[in-house]
Amino acid sequence: MKPGNRLKIIGSVLLMCCALIGCGGGGGSADRADDATGLSVDAGVDRTVVSSDTLFLDPLVTLDGIDAGNRVTYQWRQLSGPGSAVISGASSATPEVTFSANGSYRIALDVTTENQTLSDEVQVTVNSRASGNSGLETAPFNTSQCIAPADAAIPTSGVRLMTPYPELPSLSPLVGLIKAPGDTTHWYALRQTGEVMRFIDEPSVNSLTSFLDIRDRVDYGGEKGLLGMTFHPDFADNGYAYLSYTASSLSGLESRISRFSYNNATQTLDPASERIILAIRQPYANHNGGQIDFGPDGMLYIGFGDGGSGGDPDGNGQNSYTLLGALLRIDVGDGSGSYTIPSDNPFVTGGGAPEVFAYGLRNPWRWSFDRLTGALWLGDVGQNEYEEVDLITRGGNFGWNTMEGEHCFPASSTCDRTGLLLPVTEYDHTQGLAITGGYVYRGSELPFLQGSYLYGDYASGRVWSLQPNGTGGYLTETLLDTSLNIASFAEDQNGELYILNLAGTIHKITGDEGGSAGTVPATLSGWGCFQPDDVATFSDSVIPYEINSLLWSDFAGKERFMAIPSGSTVSIDTQGRFVYPPGSVLGKHFRINGRLIETRLLLNHEHDGWVGYSYEWNSELDDAELLTDTRDKVVDGQSWHYPSPAECLLCHTDVAGITLGPEIGQINRDFVYPDTTANQLITLESIGLLADSLTDEQKSTAFYAIDDSVYSTERRARSYLHSNCAGCHQPGGPGGGDLDLRMSAAFSATALCNRAPQGDNLGLTAPVLLKPGDPDNSILVLRMENLGDVRMPPLASSEVDAQALSVIREWIAGLANCD
Repeated sequence: MKPGNRLKIIGSVLLMCCALIGCGGGGGSADRADDATGLSVDAGVDRTVVSSDTLFLDPLVTLDGIDAGNRVTYQWRQLSGPGSAVISGASSATPEVTFSANGSYRIALDVTTENQTLSDEVQVTVNSRASGNSGLETAPFNTSQCIAPADAAIPTSGVRLMTPYPELPSLSPLVGLIKAPGDTTHWYALRQTGEVMRFIDEPSVNSLTSFLDIRDRVDYGGEKGLLGMTFHPDFADNGYAYLSYTASSLSGLESRISRFSYNNATQTLDPASERIILAIRQPYANHNGGQIDFGPDGMLYIGFGDGGSGGDPDGNGQNSYTLLGALLRIDVGDGSGSYTIPSDNPFVTGGGAPEVFAYGLRNPWRWSFDRLTGALWLGDVGQNEYEEVDLITRGGNFGWNTMEGEHCFPASSTCDRTGLLLPVTEYDHTQGLAITGGYVYRGSELPFLQGSYLYGDYASGRVWSLQPNGTGGYLTETLLDTSLNIASFAEDQNGELYILNLAGTIHKITGDEGGSAGTVPATLSGWGCFQPDDVATFSDSVIPYEINSLLWSDFAGKERFMAIPSGSTVSIDTQGRFVYPPGSVLGKHFRINGRLIETRLLLNHEHDGWVGYSYEWNSELDDAELLTDTRDKVVDGQSWHYPSPAECLLCHTDVAGITLGPEIGQINRDFVYPDTTANQLITLESIGLLADSLTDEQKSTAFYAIDDSVYSTERRARSYLHSNCAGCHQPGGPGGGDLDLRMSAAFSATALCNRAPQGDNLGLTAPVLLKPGDPDNSILVLRMENLGDVRMPPLASSEVDAQALSVIREWIAGLANCD
């Protein structure tokens, strides 16, 4: 099958948009060809159409490389489907097809010459276009009944984020922000794709200029790309800047440290001036580290990860003779030459590579020098359980992969800690999944933070401060819970700090003038989202809804609602996701065996953005109490986990639009309203809740329930991966790597098929994430079956989804290749 084939539709014109519905991929057979006769048969790409429309099939059939035309005979036939595929002109090259029912159909084409017959098939998915009457007469009245307060109910820390450049265009994917020595007027922003953008440091700035573009040589994707930049201390005189990026070479992936020269005429760095100072082979695509910076001693420091995969299979962390898993220190002098080894490096006379300053690191993601003391603080990303902050010392061995944080690795092992330096602090994966190192605060606007080290987590968006306790130790305080994917921090010349969101926004850490947290009701009965005499029942101020492809929650049944302030509307972004106004509330009841155990509320605070809250139902089942942290309990013989606000944002990621669930493909289905059954999209549009009218594409877009057997295993499996995995595993997501498990991605673009894993190989000798035709040797399946550290999904699930596993196994077993 070839993507160039055409789809013609009679009746109402419909151009199906792959970006919304997800074009089928991997669901049919490969092109059929016979080299001896030169006959090639391609029935076409998998299609998604509307049941009321007529499909014209349009194959590509060649004989000896030329369109076969009438030199062959054609015969189309239905192989399978939930109803009848009526093929008019079945013996023609381009017949008309109508369908009697929704679902997935397989249609075969047999092409015959004088000597032989070759066949190919195409899969057609048939949906209904949303239509009919509204399920509600008017939008619910909701002026104060079920409204998120402006401020989040989190302990006040005296700080808040503000947007210093509200009109600045997006810098996505933003991974760095620096200033040149002595220049207070401009910022230089790093896009992971390979661009450096410059903008004026003024609140009213609304434009960007390109300072360097090396996308032609940067290998970008997942943890690869442009990862670091620093100016030579004498940049004003010599015009040299240094960049760290990944590139593909004849020998494979490598990390490069390159010098570029400033062009006075263009006032930019000259891409043609590149001089590669250092290049190191990367055995895997992840754990590249990549930050570079000049220390107060004038030396150039470089951070590299352990080479990637999972668990450090090459043992680089504990090998002082490799440049991987280490912090390097080199002397580039005035920048005119290459580099030399500083005479006081720890291994200059032996015992390790002379460039190595410290080692035993897994993936140093952002580190900095205290501008007052010169101390080097580093965030090192953990493996399965712990993230750590290290205070780097000359020649130090920081433990990886003998240890993860303060614990032996793997967790079940014992280890020799002799000579290993423990982290200053650590946190487990209930608080976040990937640390982002920050800075010691030396500004003047927040005196209570003076001398505190600030750091964050890329996945949870949480920000902490680490403060000296006066006795040689440190105290950790949570400063902020955000919905940001914190890719990096930045520091201006005054010592004020900024948070960089991978999605392209910059946020300054500033004082909280209010000085107090918002108030969220301590019990569900304190909300107007529920009936006052029956808290288990939603109030008339909210809109109940259901979704097509469910998120697995350990057999729990769920009831959902959305509440939007009266007079507000919901917009739909380019990916089909609902974008809710401030004040909105999304709620969900959880039941085990029909018994209420938890209610979760996702609140869109005007000042703090989205924050999740969990309520535990009491034994009388007449109310539920707000939890402030995680909790685990046994319910009907199974373990149930109540998440903290920080854990909520591990799945409700910024890159996925935070809310999950409410999107076109999920909401496009019928719902039983009090007086009638109606389509949810049509209902929301009819009561004026949507900012814009629905298009035919949106009305025809749908995801598929895992148990809806009228649709193919491919459509159901892809929908399940979208709803359960794509929150983290998509471009820019916290899952890392190149995976894109969104429904909109073509199968070939998911980076699943025959791709090596970045984590544990689970005992496979030649591990791949998905092996066509072989679910038993597909990491995807094995991780879904696993209940240990490598389980997917990794949070709040201790039961295997046997039904989904069966469908995904069947899908993989039916794949012949990666097309």
